[in-house]
Amino acid sequence: MKVLFGVQGTGNGHISRSRTLARALRRAGVSVDYLFSGRPADGYFDMEEFGAYRTFPGLTFVSHEGKVSPWRTLQAASPLRFWRDLRALDCREYDLIVSDFEPLTAHAARRLGKPSLTISHQASFNWSIPRWGEDGVSRQLMRYFAPVSQPLGLHWFHFGYPLLPPVIDAITPAADNGAILVYLPFEHRDAISALLSRFNRHTFICFHPGVQSASQWRNIRFEPPCRAGFLAVLAGCRGVISNAGFELASEALSLGKKLLVKPLGGQFEQLTNGKTLELMGLATLMDCLDANIVRTWLDSQAPGVVCYPNVAAELADWLVAGGQESVSSLSRRLWARTLFPEEVSDRLSEFVRGETVGNSWLSQVTLVD
Repeated sequence: MKVLFGVQGTGNGHISRSRTLARALRRAGVSVDYLFSGRPADGYFDMEEFGAYRTFPGLTFVSHEGKVSPWRTLQAASPLRFWRDLRALDCREYDLIVSDFEPLTAHAARRLGKPSLTISHQASFNWSIPRWGEDGVSRQLMRYFAPVSQPLGLHWFHFGYPLLPPVIDAITPAADNGAILVYLPFEHRDAISALLSRFNRHTFICFHPGVQSASQWRNIRFEPPCRAGFLAVLAGCRGVISNAGFELASEALSLGKKLLVKPLGGQFEQLTNGKTLELMGLATLMDCLDANIVRTWLDSQAPGVVCYPNVAAELADWLVAGGQESVSSLSRRLWARTLFPEEVSDRLSEFVRGETVGNSWLSQVTLVD
């Protein structure tokens, strides 16, 4: 089997998930070529797993001061270049096109009539999951930005639909490093400093794309983007302050870290993520950089570990087998092996009953004492 895998490069979460899948696909003997779009070619890092990957400008969203900026997004768009790249992208040699919310490969597959699927959190919005802040434009964007023939949606819970648990690496917990990990790439560094410096009894390690080299300012250590360094801090930290992206939250939950999330303004997916984590009792939500919320959260307890199965390996095997098992069956198997803290499961039980989701789904949820 030969696969073309397109990855949305705007956020590091898409790349992290694809890196995990790349390892699983390689072990399963699948030949994969990778294509990335959404950021400048020199903006990618730690890309060894993807071999001789290709990059394109693609389409992306531009943020400013913690919010999506429609004007800057429009300025950055180049529909003519996208159309030219789409026409030039030859997918005929591939058996399957996989897109992680990457529009170029998705539209190329549709244009050439090639089988395609997505493995992404965005695909979960194809079902009637809980959501906040969605409007008609957002709905159409989710539907047509990177259309595929088979969506595989990832989420923290199934909500009664054939969704899959998160695709993440197994991270080995490390000794307590006494720090809070901070990853707020859409916020200005000065705003982060002003917020966290007042909590001088706590140590913060902040990874930020605007940082070129490591530095210390008061109780905050700033680090440039580095996947290995980031995971090392995550494995031993006391909690995580981040925007409401899907992948980092999933990694933090798998380690039992407490979470404080600040959704990117103007982005309904991040608002939905934050509200969903709050609903499940897995995170604290703040709409802005709020010192009072941070103070309360710093004194709070973590909700406990969420244990997810090796979804990447299961997906690789599923692809090699030609997708013979139904997605519903695959979903049920994986959720049956997902372990939630008891208090979280109690919340989910109440939610499921309130939404009249079938009890057969609830029976697949396993409790952790």
